[in-house]
Amino acid sequence: MALDHYVSQVHLKNFSHTQPPSLLYAIRKQDLKAFTPRTRDVCRIDEGNTNAYLREQRMIESFLAFIEPKYNRAVESFRSNQIDTESIYVVAGFVAYVATCSPAAMRIGAQPLAKILEEVGRRLERSGKLPKPPPSLGADSFSELLAKGAVKIDVDGKYPQAMGIVSILHLLHAFGNFDWEILHNPLSDTHPYFTSDYPMGIEESGDPGNPYILNRIIPLAPDLATRIWPRRDREVDPSEPDFSGFRYQHTTLDQAGLEKINRIIVRCAESLVFYLHDQPWIQPFVAENARFRIEPKTLQFPSRKGTMQMAYQEVTDQWQPEV
Repeated sequence: MALDHYVSQVHLKNFSHTQPPSLLYAIRKQDLKAFTPRTRDVCRIDEGNTNAYLREQRMIESFLAFIEPKYNRAVESFRSNQIDTESIYVVAGFVAYVATCSPAAMRIGAQPLAKILEEVGRRLERSGKLPKPPPSLGADSFSELLAKGAVKIDVDGKYPQAMGIVSILHLLHAFGNFDWEILHNPLSDTHPYFTSDYPMGIEESGDPGNPYILNRIIPLAPDLATRIWPRRDREVDPSEPDFSGFRYQHTTLDQAGLEKINRIIVRCAESLVFYLHDQPWIQPFVAENARFRIEPKTLQFPSRKGTMQMAYQEVTDQWQPEV
């Protein structure tokens, strides 16, 4: 049985304070417990990269076999402003893998599918193709059962993972053809960037045409992160690997800017926050932001043929962790 890391060890080792063994400082958001795990012992799931919905159940492994060995070289190229096509591919591929195969990604991806199935059930009910529930359930219709919470559509997280895996090259090239801001941290000795078990934070992009379009914040190393700005006007063709739409700029952040990025990373972490140095300010900082999490949201609009649904993500403080 394979123990698959959904956050690559090569990424986590950049945040390790000992080599070897590669140890991390970590805080669990649910109970704020601090501990020092080995990189190989966190962010892994038995057969996490095996997906029974795919004909080739471990097809993502061939993708990772190219990405992971080249990660450190790619990060250094971003750090030194020697960015080339391969570096863009590797970092965008790392982001695409996290956005596809991590537990947070599967949780976030399952909710919109459940909403679609709920609407399908309502349409079947309206057309008379769905039988009425038995009286023992205490409701006269499927819609009423949903409203009462007596029925819940539960989508297997492996299904959105499978959808993501088969389209991962398209996602990679979408990220690689957006605008990037390389965020340098000159204070990494005292205020290093964090990482997490979902190292991909979100923030509003400020796009006036669509407020639901989000930037992605990705920590790459304690001294380096990137902000990816989506562009709606970029056509994505996975067969064209030159990333002709890629644009970037370098920004060196002050302490306030670093705290803003780390706040996003902590709030968007699924469960675990990792960091390089055990500074006295870190635990209170994590505690202040630990009750936030990314939640999937959906909007539904009536249309002539039924209902149009739009899925988006939001960082919310309504999360109630299980202690």
